[in-house]
Amino acid sequence: MFDSTLIILVALAALGLVSHNTTVTISILVLIAIKITPLNHYFPWIEKQGLTLGIIILTIGVMAPIASGSLPSSTLIHSFMNWKSLLAVAVGVFVSWLGGRGVSLMSSQPTLVGGLLVGTVLGVALFRGVPVGPLIAAGLISLVVGKQ
Repeated sequence: MFDSTLIILVALAALGLVSHNTTVTISILVLIAIKITPLNHYFPWIEKQGLTLGIIILTIGVMAPIASGSLPSSTLIHSFMNWKSLLAVAVGVFVSWLGGRGVSLMSSQPTLVGGLLVGTVLGVALFRGVPVGPLIAAGLISLVVGKQ
């Protein structure tokens, strides 16, 4: 039986290998392993909870310097006296808002999800990006096509 999704995953893993992007390669190889083993019945849970789990892990990684003390609270507080840090706060608020719009758009217009995912994988694999793009990209699309 021919499984076109497996071929696509293998091609994307190869793209990750060729571009030396271990994030894409490992992620896709894990999905392939899940797909070809009895673990494949966990895909509904992964689809439903994977994004939340990923955001939690990403947030832990971003907050780790504060928790470990390598970014002292005094440095953090003083950074709000700098215009660049204030701009960073504003941009953070904006992209978080965009991400929220992106989640809504991806839920209401699932036909866009394929393009967003392929674009994100290509951006990560070819341009050394990070795979947070689908939510922000969907948020940007929602500004153009309207929030559904």
